[in-house]
Amino acid sequence: MDIQLKNKLLKNDRDYVWHPFTQMKDYEKQDHVLIEKAEGIYLYDADGSKYYDTVSSWWVNIHGHSHPRIRAAIDKQMSEMDHVMFSGFTHRPAIELSEKLVEITPEGLNKVFFSDNGSTAVEVALKMSFQYWLHLGKKEKNKFVFLDNSYHGDTIGAVSVGGVELFHSVFKPLLFDSYKVSSPNPFAWQQKGVSEDEAVSKCLDEVRSLFEEKAEEIAGFVIEPLVQAAGGMIVYPSSYLIGIRELCDEFDIHLIADEVAVGFGRTGKLFACEHAGISPDLMCLSKGLTAGVMPLSVTLSTLKIFDAFYDEYETFKTFFHGHSFTGNPLACAVALENLKIFEDNKVIEMIQPTSKYLQQRFPEFSDLKHIGNVRGIGMIAAMDIFEDKAKGLNYATNKRTGYQVYLTGLKHGLIMRPLGDTIYVWLPLCTTIDDIDQILYKINNVLIDLELA
Repeated sequence: MDIQLKNKLLKNDRDYVWHPFTQMKDYEKQDHVLIEKAEGIYLYDADGSKYYDTVSSWWVNIHGHSHPRIRAAIDKQMSEMDHVMFSGFTHRPAIELSEKLVEITPEGLNKVFFSDNGSTAVEVALKMSFQYWLHLGKKEKNKFVFLDNSYHGDTIGAVSVGGVELFHSVFKPLLFDSYKVSSPNPFAWQQKGVSEDEAVSKCLDEVRSLFEEKAEEIAGFVIEPLVQAAGGMIVYPSSYLIGIRELCDEFDIHLIADEVAVGFGRTGKLFACEHAGISPDLMCLSKGLTAGVMPLSVTLSTLKIFDAFYDEYETFKTFFHGHSFTGNPLACAVALENLKIFEDNKVIEMIQPTSKYLQQRFPEFSDLKHIGNVRGIGMIAAMDIFEDKAKGLNYATNKRTGYQVYLTGLKHGLIMRPLGDTIYVWLPLCTTIDDIDQILYKINNVLIDLELA
């Protein structure tokens, strides 16, 4: 890109654009990286520099950028129909996508409701759950349970069931009341001298006690299966998820699985719930649904929930919720092609050796002086930076160690986005073993440069 055009664009970016989760004052000294091209697992900036997209462009990209089959699906659908309202009308891409999603998701999820992103998918699930109980004459069941350090999106309802204080505390006056329970975070419990199995048992006992006291006012339990992503890439045992399913069944409470981030192969299975062999009552999907190419989300429900809304119009049991771009044909066509690629390329089988290799190699960072709590699952791996690893002490917040990792990573051709002092990779499923070797080599050099090795 011409240097004058680049400088003009970056100036206009500073003048007009407000970026998400970004302290804009940081960019008085450091321009945003101006990305001009994306292909495969690489991003290219305006100077032609190449970067590994180690975070799948915020956990969305699946098969690599600019996949030819995805591009073709967009072109084909665009030549036929770009958009039509979805209330009172329907179309082939949405119908075929819904049928396919019911086929591949956990048993019992038989109805598909479309929206635009992960936050809205969670909002839909919360509203469905509440209104279901209302229709059954149980209006007192209007509260939800969530895990400490959980993240379910940025809309008010989603924030009301979020447990990341840094993101959520400022909005507390706007939120509805919910119940927060302890996370089965293995490392946090280990720091207290509690084993992983004991931690799961203690956390399930806490939920049981809450349900015994408050079940009559609890509509649902919303959870990120196996990985609390934005909360610090916390990977917890599948036994906890099994226990929560059993407790929700026992106390007649909906289990809402937020697979927005972990769905579509990230954990080594198509859906994280499969590791526990459980089916939720409501499931939220987005991000990888369209292979990370277009905004689209779905909330799947059981027939039992759907049937509580199915009645004569005069009963006013309609689910009064929708968005302008609900069920957008372009996005649905892309999602359908994404699922065909999963099938045709046997993607879940394909990632078994690469995910195994990643989980074998990543723990090597544990040998470094300031690195600990290495964990991962599937194509996700994470580690924490410690000022004093033996004592489990992180660096002071004002040192912004994770931010320095991000800046130094750019110099080594890596797109990284640490969560505080948690460094992680969230790799596209098309990443090869050779790619993993290169990425880990570069991460190691970043840590050496910052004297964290």
